[in-house]
Amino acid sequence: MSNAPALEIAGLVKRYRGTTAVDGLTLRAERAQVTAILGPNGAGKTTTIETCEGYRKADAGTVRVLGLDPVADARELRPKVGVMLQSGGVPTTVRAGEYLRVMARFYAHPLDPAMLLETLGLTGSARTQYKQLSGGQKQRLGLAAAVIGRPELVFLDEPTAGLDPQSRHATWQLIDGLRTAGTAVILATHYMEEAERLADQVAIVDHGRVVASGPPAELTGSAGQLRFQAEAGLDLGGLLVALPPGALAKESPAGHYLVEVTDRVDPQLIASVTAWCAEHGVLARDLQIESRTLEDLFLELTGRELRS
Repeated sequence: MSNAPALEIAGLVKRYRGTTAVDGLTLRAERAQVTAILGPNGAGKTTTIETCEGYRKADAGTVRVLGLDPVADARELRPKVGVMLQSGGVPTTVRAGEYLRVMARFYAHPLDPAMLLETLGLTGSARTQYKQLSGGQKQRLGLAAAVIGRPELVFLDEPTAGLDPQSRHATWQLIDGLRTAGTAVILATHYMEEAERLADQVAIVDHGRVVASGPPAELTGSAGQLRFQAEAGLDLGGLLVALPPGALAKESPAGHYLVEVTDRVDPQLIASVTAWCAEHGVLARDLQIESRTLEDLFLELTGRELRS
């Protein structure tokens, strides 16, 4: 095993018929870590991952997977990398257990198929044909196939999409186990909770570039939020006078107020807000204390508008 990072992308550019899907993207992922790649639809996330998997050639920039070129060194990389596809690629009449046993034969030191079936709650479906599996069962079987060869690096594309809570937590436990065993995991997901729960590093991609990266706790910071509802149109300038330096206050939508501070919300802040409300005859309702989340940061950086 080399000392190269699990994944190293520098200045990646990929265009389709004059449209730039990836625009100088740079990213590094370390071994034995989970790196989550987040981005809205059309941000360039999928194209980036497909380029790393060797399915697409870069127009500019460099991509190295385990120190190797994913296209030129595909034969050498194939036994070292696991790829989870969202759908397709499995014969419809093959039985789940049989499929995993066949996949295991391609590797020198595979994981035990029976163990994987049990871990992912598929033991009872081992003799079920693929076409008869539910969507969630197919999803879990795809995950099992991606990791059965003990890869040094595995790409997981929305591994818990459509799963029930029990299956989602079983998948998370498997991913935790992969990291503990030294596998690098590249996780593409739309679940912010999943990224916060699993990732050592997060990269937020938009318009073909990484717009923020780092550990989840560092990205979200220590900012605290206090929300409440009251009559619309309060004098927020007056409220700010009662708050600590650096605090922000806004109304959005009408009658819904957010107070944000650089530190965690403390009793003094709550007292300042409620005292100001009492002094001005404002009835504050549904007061809630929150911490800034990864979803808050994601929406700040990529916007709230829907994308096709």
